[in-house]
Amino acid sequence: MIDLYCERTDPGLLAEPFNAVTNIAFLIAAWLAWNLGWRLNVLSTGIRLLIVLLVSIGIGSALYHTFATNWARLLDVFPILLFQFCYLWIYARRIAGLNYRLTLGAAVAVSAAGYVMEQFRAVLNGSLMYAPAIVLLASLGLYHFRRKKHGRLLLLASTGVFAVALVFRTIDQAICPSLPVGTHFVWHLLTGVVLYLSMRALLLNSANSPGPPSRLDRSA
Repeated sequence: MIDLYCERTDPGLLAEPFNAVTNIAFLIAAWLAWNLGWRLNVLSTGIRLLIVLLVSIGIGSALYHTFATNWARLLDVFPILLFQFCYLWIYARRIAGLNYRLTLGAAVAVSAAGYVMEQFRAVLNGSLMYAPAIVLLASLGLYHFRRKKHGRLLLLASTGVFAVALVFRTIDQAICPSLPVGTHFVWHLLTGVVLYLSMRALLLNSANSPGPPSRLDRSA
């Protein structure tokens, strides 16, 4: 059994009810993204993949906080890394119009950095894994704002919410003596907001994006 969170006090399947149930935030984010994409008629192959990965993040995290095993941890971590890779790929190619090599290099670097950071679970209560993600999100946010994209503040807002979410994730164990349920569940709720805002920024700019179509983001 993996015991990394304040809320877990025994090896039972229901030992982390708040941490497990709040993964519904990712499913809600996926549904809202699908609904917006459908209304904007931009549900391309790439967008659909991102939405599927959102659902996978929610399911994988729920399984991890229920079973707390190594196999469940893999189901928790890999959908997150895949989402980062695919989101950066689609945004860079379709919205920013970057070439294939630059996009691939950046996406691989961010995903690899996230995986390496994930190995240092003891640092910042495991939050170090998300350092590359918040740097990436802030960078995209500045680009989005300066280029006056639709919803130009969405990615910067997403970065701000992400920073707050990371604080709650980091203090989970430290605050445990005062708050037995911990704060990791707040991380889930706020990260759901982060992912929806990020998807919204992508969706609003997908209809008239300058980048070339790709196999990953081909119109459905």
